[in-house]
Amino acid sequence: MSRRTATAYTEQPWRIHEFTQDFTVEDVWSFRTPGAGPDDFPTMLAAMRAGGGLAKQPLPARFLFAVRWKLGALLGWDKPQAGVGRRVASLRDRLPDDLRSAPRGHDDANMPLKPVYELPIESTRELANKTVHTVMHLGWVRGADGDYELRMTVLVKPNGRFGRLYMSAIAPFRYLIVYPALTRQWERAWRDRDRLRDAGESS
Repeated sequence: MSRRTATAYTEQPWRIHEFTQDFTVEDVWSFRTPGAGPDDFPTMLAAMRAGGGLAKQPLPARFLFAVRWKLGALLGWDKPQAGVGRRVASLRDRLPDDLRSAPRGHDDANMPLKPVYELPIESTRELANKTVHTVMHLGWVRGADGDYELRMTVLVKPNGRFGRLYMSAIAPFRYLIVYPALTRQWERAWRDRDRLRDAGESS
């Protein structure tokens, strides 16, 4: 994985640019997928799902998420009235007709971010709470070595001054713990995609 500048996201011809102009690019990261071709984005998404979510993260990352959800419960950050469709409108309300009729993507009750749409080369999920409205965009891009790679962009709209302070406070934890753990998990999922697929078909 490597951190990228915002232009690694903004210069791509993705549909998400059409309706997220009021969001800020917070992070852009690329993930290695050796040997990947232009049509392998669905394969990568399936491998990521088969490779497990938060439950498969290393202990430090799981601990951080557990602390965050505990704080959210105690302070009321994650109440339904602070979420998508209540405090903020869903991105789905902004979609043009062709995207609204596209598949949303896989929905997992254990995944905090909920699907908005999924296309052959991009996928979008969103989450809102008392601190921020955030969007995770996954895109499929040809890398410098000729192989295709996964690119993740995090877009945010902080909820006022409190939201901006919150994003600043969690930045070191994202960069030092969360993103490195996510990288190991997702890149391993790509390497093990055939084994994970076979295991899923036999279960």
